[in-house]
Amino acid sequence: MTAMYLPTFYVKQKFAMTTNRYELFAANPDGTFGQSMGVAQQKRMAFKEEVTFFADDTMTRPVFSFKARKKIDLNAGYDIFDEARNQIGFFRKDFGASLLRSTFHMEGAGYAGTGQERSQAIAIIRRFTDIPFLPIHFDFVGANGEPLLGVERQGSVRDKYTVHVPDQRIDFRVAAAIAVGLDALMQR
Repeated sequence: MTAMYLPTFYVKQKFAMTTNRYELFAANPDGTFGQSMGVAQQKRMAFKEEVTFFADDTMTRPVFSFKARKKIDLNAGYDIFDEARNQIGFFRKDFGASLLRSTFHMEGAGYAGTGQERSQAIAIIRRFTDIPFLPIHFDFVGANGEPLLGVERQGSVRDKYTVHVPDQRIDFRVAAAIAVGLDALMQR
């Protein structure tokens, strides 16, 4: 799979006993779910986080993945790999900045940026209560404030995210890995 740009896509999470499963869909022009773009699977309670994305439901052909650089590190970084295991991107949680508002950093070919939860109020509420269905939105911007990536979680029984990618330098695989990583790392 070569680099590709997808301006808007969806991530749907499905729960299973031992894994978290994520389905990726392109967005149709009318906003409905379009073509399947793959399936991701994360083993729960793994010491070294790794999430593999497959071409389809058969989960026979891995097409990209992300993996933690270290086993246990609160500021651990996650390398994003293509099908041939070449690094195509990187992201990490900024533990210190995330105490009151989750913050992540991302990098890829020709860009770097920082993303934070959009709403400080919802970030604080999430830390002190267990209210289900709260929307969680992240906005990633570059060094000059240009929008790179937006991830919006809709309040629903099953986690569903809309991912907006206004910057055409961002490979779909990097955006998908970060969107799934936000969910997995925030233990949703």
